Amino acid sequence: MSVIEAQNISFSDNGKEIINNISFKVEEKDYISIVGPSGSGKSTVLKLIAHLISPDQGTLYFKGKEFTKYSPYDLRKNVSYCFQTPKLFGNTVMDNINFPFSIRHKNIDLNRVNTLLNTFGFDNSILDKSIVNLSGGEKQRIALIRNLIFKPDVLLLDEVTSALDNDNTLIVEKVIKKLNKEGITILWVTHNVEQSLRNANKIMTIEYGKIKSLEVLK
Repeated sequence: MSVIEAQNISFSDNGKEIINNISFKVEEKDYISIVGPSGSGKSTVLKLIAHLISPDQGTLYFKGKEFTKYSPYDLRKNVSYCFQTPKLFGNTVMDNINFPFSIRHKNIDLNRVNTLLNTFGFDNSILDKSIVNLSGGEKQRIALIRNLIFKPDVLLLDEVTSALDNDNTLIVEKVIKKLNKEGITILWVTHNVEQSLRNANKIMTIEYGKIKSLEVLK
């Protein structure tokens, strides 16, 4: 079953065409690396799938139902987007970790939080740290943890290891691979060719706003 389907999608920004009439399907449990030159439209594709922007033309579907039939709130609980430049808010790491619980009106699950922190190389002392004192790599990992507190159906990753050293990059890749094996569909924008070949079952190449190829690897 297709979890995401795009039919003849186009998108322009200030009169500049970014995405030009693309169509594709994402099957459940796919792990798709999205590659291509800078400015080709890769991040825009993720933003369209995350319903952060709307296409000028064409239709997007989630599990066979048009995006417009869902409330953005419900859709984004199931299709989760992690930005390349992390968007942290509030004052502390805890403010960010507590956010997924608060919008669902749930009490914080510290066991779940501590498990994720340990998985990504943190101890729980990080929770009291001010976000202004975090490194770029720490911000990327905290933003990813925030997205994974409640597992989405589809996880959209935009260069989420760009600020990480090799060891932490491999930790993140291992976690994402495990989530994929547990049934989460992954779309990961990356400029790292080795990374895309190491993990994905498909590689989508985007150039000049068009899909050049969608290659099945395994």
